[in-house]
Amino acid sequence: MTKQILSLHLGPVGDTTQEVKLLGQTLSVRRIGADGNQERVADLIREFDGKVDAIALEGMSAKLSLGSASVTHAVGDQLRKSATQTPVLDGNGIRGALERWAVRLVSEAQPGLFSQKNVLMVPGLNHRGLAAALEEKAVEVNYADSIIYFRLPTPLGSYVGLDRGAGPVLAQLKDEPFRRLFPLAGTPGVARTAAPFEHADVLAGDMGAIRRYAPAELKRKIIVVESASDEDIADLRGRGAEMVITTMPWENDDLARLPSPVIEAIFVALRPDPAAPLNEDTYLNLMADLVWTPKILRLKEESAQVNRFAFVIHPLSTRYIYKDKRLRYLRFLPEKLVEHYVAEISPMYLSRITGAVSPATGQRVEGILLTLGATPRELMRRDPSFTYRRLIKAARMSERMGARIMGLGAFTSVVGDAGITVAQKVDIAITSGNSLTVAATLETGKQAVIKMGATDLSQGKAMIVGATGSIGAVCARLLAQAIYNVVLVAPRPERLIALKRQIEAETPQAVVTIATRADEYLGDVDLIVTTTTALKTRIIDITRCKPGAVICDVARPPDISEEEAALRPDVLVIESGEILIPGDVDFGFDIGLPPKTAYACLAETTLLAMEGIFEDYTLGREIEMDRVKEIYRLFKKHGFQLAGMRSFDQYVTDEEIARKRAIADELRRDPARLQRLVADARHSREAVSVADAVKPKGFPASLSPQTVGAAAGALVALVGGLFFSRRKTGR
Repeated sequence: MTKQILSLHLGPVGDTTQEVKLLGQTLSVRRIGADGNQERVADLIREFDGKVDAIALEGMSAKLSLGSASVTHAVGDQLRKSATQTPVLDGNGIRGALERWAVRLVSEAQPGLFSQKNVLMVPGLNHRGLAAALEEKAVEVNYADSIIYFRLPTPLGSYVGLDRGAGPVLAQLKDEPFRRLFPLAGTPGVARTAAPFEHADVLAGDMGAIRRYAPAELKRKIIVVESASDEDIADLRGRGAEMVITTMPWENDDLARLPSPVIEAIFVALRPDPAAPLNEDTYLNLMADLVWTPKILRLKEESAQVNRFAFVIHPLSTRYIYKDKRLRYLRFLPEKLVEHYVAEISPMYLSRITGAVSPATGQRVEGILLTLGATPRELMRRDPSFTYRRLIKAARMSERMGARIMGLGAFTSVVGDAGITVAQKVDIAITSGNSLTVAATLETGKQAVIKMGATDLSQGKAMIVGATGSIGAVCARLLAQAIYNVVLVAPRPERLIALKRQIEAETPQAVVTIATRADEYLGDVDLIVTTTTALKTRIIDITRCKPGAVICDVARPPDISEEEAALRPDVLVIESGEILIPGDVDFGFDIGLPPKTAYACLAETTLLAMEGIFEDYTLGREIEMDRVKEIYRLFKKHGFQLAGMRSFDQYVTDEEIARKRAIADELRRDPARLQRLVADARHSREAVSVADAVKPKGFPASLSPQTVGAAAGALVALVGGLFFSRRKTGR
C-alpha cells in the first residue's frame, strides 16, 4: 500500500498531490497551503490525524536553534501536539545531518568548491548543520539573522560573535510569527543592507529569505538551500547567480523539490520499526541507504561549460621580475637586494588564461596565473617551509577564484617534497605537471635525435643527468625501454644503485651504467636529458660531447647557457618540449614563450582541467609511468601538440639542424679537427669563466652602505605596501 504524506505550508491556498520515489518506494505527497492562517493548519492536522502516515509542517518549527543556543517556539510546539495518532514533523530531526552530508558529497564531487569562500547564512536560524559543515571548508562564515530580523547593518560573526549574539537573537524571535521567521519570496517592506551579501561568495539557508532580502544583483553567487522550484531557479538565474545546490535528496539526483519537513515525514513513513523514536538516530540508517548526490545546478550556460585551473610560476631571474609593471622601477636598485626582498612578497595575481578548448569534446577551460616573488636561487637557499607557505596561500587564492586544480611551475614543483605537503594542506587538487613534462621531453628528444641522423634508436645510447630526481627517474625508465643502453648520472650513489636495479628488473635487456659525474661518458652518448639544476656548478661539459649529440635541457634555469652551446656548433641543445594548447589561447601575460605555447607543466594542468580530472595527479619524487602514459593519451585525445623545437627562446629550423648535422659528419670523419675544436672550445670557455670571476659580486662598488640601506628601506616599504594592499582588497 502506498504511504501517504500530508505537507502543510503557509503559502497561498492550494492543494496538489504528487508521487515521490525515495529509498526504492513510491509515496504520495499531498501539499496544502494555508495562506498564512495558523489556525487553518491546526484544523487540517486534526482532520487528517490517523488518516495519513506522516504530516509535515513546512516553515513551522517547534524548536528554533542558532549556533549552540536553542529555544522552543510555543505555536510550533502546540501545532505538533495537535495530532494524537499521526507523527507531525518539522524537519529538525533530519535537516542537520543531511546538510552536513550534502556539503561533504558536494566537496567530494567538486573539491575546493567551498574552500576559501566567504559564506553568509541567510539565515543561520535552524541551519546549524549546514553552517557547521561550511565552517570547516570556508574561510569565513557570517550570519544574516541580525540583518533579516532586526535590520542591523552587520551580520553576526563579524563584530559580534555568534555565541554571544545567538541567545539574545533567539530570545527576541521565540514568539515571532512564522511569516517573520521563515519569510516567503517577495519584496521586503524595508530593504536590507546590501554590503554583507555582496561580500559573500556563498549564500546559504532558506530560499525564501535569500530571494526576499538579498540584493537584486547576485552575480557569481553560489546559493545553497534545501530545495528549489522552477520559479526559484528562474528568479536566481535572472539575478545573475552562478550556481544552486540543493541539500535534500531527490530521485535521479535531480534538483530537490521538497524541503526537509517532507523528507523527514517520508523517513518516518518508511522506518522499518513504527515504534522507533522520532529522532536523528532513527533516521541515520535510512540516510545511509540513500544512493544520492546533491544536485549542483549551474545557472549560466557559459559557466557550466568552463572548467577552471590555476598555475603558479616564479621569476627565473631578476630580469623576469622587471616584466611586471608593478615592479618595473626596481631595475634601478641593486639586483641582489631586489632578488632578496621581492622573494618575501605574497603570491600575486598576474592574469587570466582564456580561449583553451578541446576540439574533441568542446570542453572549455580557463586559468588563473599566479606568481611567487622568489627566483630559483632564493627558493633553493631557503627552508622548504618558506615555499610551502606561499604555495598554500596561492592555493587558497585559486580556490576563492573558482579554480579546481592548481599546477606548480618551475622550481615550485621540486622544492621540498615536490607538492605533497601543499596538497595535504589544501582542498584544491595539486599537480607538478611533471608527467607531461616527461612525455613531451622524450618525444621532443626522439624527434631531435632522428633529425640529427639517427636511424635506429635502439642502437643508440642515452644519458640522464639528475636521474634519481622525479623527472629524471621516470625518463630513465622509459628511455631504457626504447634505447636499451642508458647512463644514469646523479650525486647519490645509493639512489643510483636502487634505480639501476629497478630498470634492470623492468627491462632485462637494458644495459645500465651509473655514475656520479657525467664527464667520462659524454663522448659516447647520442642523447642527453638533463633534469637538474645546480646553481653554482657546471652540470654538463659540452666540450666533451659526441659529435652530433642532442642535449634536451629540461632544467629551469637551463643547465646549458647560450654561450656554452655556441662552443660546439655540431651539438643540438634544445629545451624540453613546449606544448601548443588547442583554441585561441591568450595567457594575458608574457610567460616567455610564443603565442598559444605553454610549458609542459602548465599544459598538463590545462589538460587535466579539460578532461575534468580534479584530483592530485603528479606529486612527489616518484612519477608513475602509468600517469605519464595516461597524460600522453589525453594529450592526443584533446588535440594538444608539440611546439617546434626551441633553443634559447628561438625556434630551431630544419636548415639549422642540417648545418649542425653536416658539421657533425665532418668531425666524425676528421678526428684531428674534432680535437682542435674541443681545445679551442675549452680555451674560450675558460676565458669566459675568468671574465665572470672578476665581475663584482653583490652590490656594485659604486653603492655606499647608506645607499644600500636606503634602497633596502624602500624595497621593504614596497613589499609591505603590496602585502597590505592585497590584504585590504581580499582579492
